[in-house]
Amino acid sequence: MDKVIGALVTGLAQGAMIALVALGYSMVYGVLKLINFAHSEVFMMAAYLGLFVIAAVGGADHPIVAGVAGTIVAMATAALMGVIIERTAYRPLRGRGRGPLVRVTPLVTALGVSVLLQNLAQLLFTAKFRPYPSLFGTGALHLGGAEMSYSRVAILVVSLSVMALLEFIVKRTWFGKAMRALSSNEEAARLMGIGTGRVIATTFGLGSSLAAVGAVLYCLDQSQVYPMMGVVIGTRAFVAAVLGGIGNITGAMLGGLLLGVLGEMVKLTNYSGGVDVLVFVVLIVVLLVKPAGLMGSVRVEKV
Repeated sequence: MDKVIGALVTGLAQGAMIALVALGYSMVYGVLKLINFAHSEVFMMAAYLGLFVIAAVGGADHPIVAGVAGTIVAMATAALMGVIIERTAYRPLRGRGRGPLVRVTPLVTALGVSVLLQNLAQLLFTAKFRPYPSLFGTGALHLGGAEMSYSRVAILVVSLSVMALLEFIVKRTWFGKAMRALSSNEEAARLMGIGTGRVIATTFGLGSSLAAVGAVLYCLDQSQVYPMMGVVIGTRAFVAAVLGGIGNITGAMLGGLLLGVLGEMVKLTNYSGGVDVLVFVVLIVVLLVKPAGLMGSVRVEKV
């Protein structure tokens, strides 16, 4: 039972990090109906930026200052990167063409930007694996008979706090209302005086900043930084977004948490090496039973 409790708590921490990245996929799709495959590479770039800032500030010698500074700089730079990608790669394609190419062209562009960022990272940082310094020490919090490291306690608290703040922004602020209006009908939102271009750019920036939080937390907890790291976490985050209901922010949170818990529970079995296989099996089953995802809804589109 202690192992199950420990796996559950660890899975929630792992799932919260996945959810932070999944939120970016879901937000962009909700507004533009576009899968931003470059999002995982923004995650990777943010991990590098966080590492460099944490090392420059002092790393383990000043853990709180270094962690906060690294996260803030990574968030700001990732947000700027997201806005630049939207302005240069996606905005010129909006409103062009008719028929199936309207959605295929941005999708191919997203894949192109993803490959570009991967190669740019290899050019700038080489393919060398770079470890994050340990900011939380080796202590652990005891939960009954189970233990949870201080790093994962901090990760769980920060991740859930950020997701709660995002939920407030989307549901209670003018920007959130504008984003939901744009998601429902872009033309109607424009006629109501909403600056659709500004809202879309802000959505990219906000989603990218959330990915940066997840990147720093993920690397502090369990990973080194390398140019291809975005592929692994990005795939899981995309599955989480689809599982919860692509375009549904609450669904992305739920999907990430479920994947995290499921992965840790599988590690307690004799099939611990097949976590990703089981994740995709669950995804296929869910989509066969409920194609819109756990919290998604099917809407009729006029073409």
